[in-house]
Amino acid sequence: MGKRLNTIKSKVAEMLVINSNREGNKFLEAFISVLILANVVVVMLESFKGYKLKYGAFFEVFEVVTVSVFSVEYLLRLWVADIRYPKAGTVGSRVKFVLSGGGLIDLLAILPFYLPFFVTTDLRVLRSLRLMRLLWILKLNRYSKSMRLVGQVLMSKKTDIFVTVFVTLLLMSIAATLMYDIEHEAQPDVFANVLDAFWWSIATLTTVGYGDIYPITGWGRFFGGVIAVLGIGLVALPTGIISSAFLEQLDAQKEKKKKKAEKKKGVEEYPYNFCPHCGEKLKDGQHP
Repeated sequence: MGKRLNTIKSKVAEMLVINSNREGNKFLEAFISVLILANVVVVMLESFKGYKLKYGAFFEVFEVVTVSVFSVEYLLRLWVADIRYPKAGTVGSRVKFVLSGGGLIDLLAILPFYLPFFVTTDLRVLRSLRLMRLLWILKLNRYSKSMRLVGQVLMSKKTDIFVTVFVTLLLMSIAATLMYDIEHEAQPDVFANVLDAFWWSIATLTTVGYGDIYPITGWGRFFGGVIAVLGIGLVALPTGIISSAFLEQLDAQKEKKKKKAEKKKGVEEYPYNFCPHCGEKLKDGQHP
């Protein structure tokens, strides 16, 4: 009985493996992905009063069915966690899964449904987090490579990005303080404090310019114009840094692929590890 249970457990673990070439796994991934997207659409449709009144019963039944599927999937992943993390032990592997990124997202996908049974707060909006599960379920190579590229870019330029963020915050603080001193007497309700002026500096420096808060005095308009012009250049700084980093990473990847292809070609041309002339053993990448 125990051997049969372990066999079933191994098959379940294999079925839940992401990025498998087996057709059953692809069907499961596609099914769960469609279910996730359908849930996000339902959350959006529920915000329309007309749809909620007309299809409210269907939405509730659909939620129960889909949350049941997500709950079963979560429990199965929890059950086979010791196969995924064999070195962590029976309890440790399950704790590791629960605290992992994928485990937390899986839990957030079903938690909003069960929480109303214990608390009165309506947290159904958290169901939109199911959309994030697509990154964990599909795990297509091109997406994972893209995510790794973004991470590499940010890590390689983290110092430069930190400097630009620091300068931006510094400039926002100075602009907010000065604008408060200039406009407070003319608009005591609009620029009531530095925090209100800080909102203006954010909207102006990011060149959004919502228009809900704006200067009316001559000096205020002049200073606001200067800040708006500085904002254009300031926004361009991190954009240029990240763009150049992307190009550097892409060039590095191309060079890496080129070297790998050349090395592979050399091995294919001469697949043996010894010299045909003297019989001496060749080093990796060495040709006779």
